[in-house]
Amino acid sequence: MIEEIRNKIVQSQFEFSQHALNQSIIRQIGVQELRDAISSGEVIEDYPDDKYGPSCLILGFTLAARPLHIQCSYPSRPLIKIITLYEPSAELWMNFKVRRTQNEQ
Repeated sequence: MIEEIRNKIVQSQFEFSQHALNQSIIRQIGVQELRDAISSGEVIEDYPDDKYGPSCLILGFTLAARPLHIQCSYPSRPLIKIITLYEPSAELWMNFKVRRTQNEQ
């Protein structure tokens, strides 16, 4: 699935949800950073039954080594929908890949 997502991102076959657009501005995450993170990224969580449609969470790193989480739709859509994106907190994530439990925080 990640290869199909990468291909669509490279071909600019993606769009931002209003939420993702707002968050990218607030969090100062540029489109090129999104592209870089997905090009090196991996799917770390899968949400096949998400209420807005199947999606997944990708962890990737920008060229400046900034970790990013990008939740996006499955590549079965004509355009990948970027649902949200953010820089994960080390307090909430182990190696930015696995959610910490309450006891681990």
